[in-house]
Amino acid sequence: MKPLHYLTMVLLILALIIALVPQNTTRPYKLTAEELLAEIRTGTQFISPDEVADKIIQKDPSIQLIDVRNPREFDMFSLPGAINIPLQDILSENNADALNQGTKMNILYSNGSTEANEAWLLTRQLGYQNNYVLQGGLNYWMETILNPSKPENVISNDEIARYDFRKAASMALGGGTVSSLAPAAAPASGTPKPGVVPVKKKKKASGGC
Repeated sequence: MKPLHYLTMVLLILALIIALVPQNTTRPYKLTAEELLAEIRTGTQFISPDEVADKIIQKDPSIQLIDVRNPREFDMFSLPGAINIPLQDILSENNADALNQGTKMNILYSNGSTEANEAWLLTRQLGYQNNYVLQGGLNYWMETILNPSKPENVISNDEIARYDFRKAASMALGGGTVSSLAPAAAPASGTPKPGVVPVKKKKKASGGC
């Protein structure tokens, strides 16, 4: 899909989300729809699966993974160290301290991107600034990190390094086995070692939100 078409699709989906976001009856929103749309157009709320995987493997203390799905889905599968704040509870005062803080980077995720974007929209309208969205959600995470596909045509060293990183990350995070494209004597720089982050195996995520 061409970048322009993808951006148009994302904007249409998020415009629909804005329209469907439940009315906030507890605290006043601080951003107008126009201000929020301007932020959406930049796409700066998204963080790539590769960056998140690297932070998890490095045990980066500056991130907090927040699963916005329901508790049943969270118990079936979740990212290492994630906490569960269901979308319907985002506006709860009990979660304000976790969502409105400047110490850690909150990374919101759901099965797809819809529910996590809804959660991000709500936090931004409340003026919270340290929240981000896992690009593509768990479905894209499964595809790119836990089960990466070998490139059909290796064009550049960057593609080789990206694939090798994802395969190593897959091993470290409970996915498949390493099948490197790079020579064994010269692994890609920064490739994590398998087994860095042992995780309890859970069922694969399902659904599209």
